[in-house]
Amino acid sequence: MTGFEIFWPILAQVLLVYALYGLLRIRRRSMVREGRMDDDGIRWSANDPPQSLVVKNCIANQFELPVLFYVCCILLYITEADNLPSVVAAWAFVASRYAHAAVHVTSNRVSVRFPLFMAGFILLGGLWGWLALWMATS
Repeated sequence: MTGFEIFWPILAQVLLVYALYGLLRIRRRSMVREGRMDDDGIRWSANDPPQSLVVKNCIANQFELPVLFYVCCILLYITEADNLPSVVAAWAFVASRYAHAAVHVTSNRVSVRFPLFMAGFILLGGLWGWLALWMATS
């Protein structure tokens, strides 16, 4: 490992957040053009139509579990516990977040979305477990 591999999944997760903000902008502008939302509605986030509300909720979700991911990855790097399995797990976590977000902003079917969330939750728990084990044995 060259030393910075753990940061690529972080950057990919950040890219997801920016993409979601872009999607929110596109959907809200479309609704303004259709007369289903006005600038005040956007400014105060009042009465968001479902098409933009699901994106807004998805963005909020990116500042929950992923925050723990960012911290864990940085700590893995600092403690030099960022080996190949941890980097693979970090990429798997990000893949689960992309899949979760895709479902969230399209069908929003909880029966599909929840298992994707749980996959990321478990992967992140594994990363934290690995970090704890590494620190306890180093």
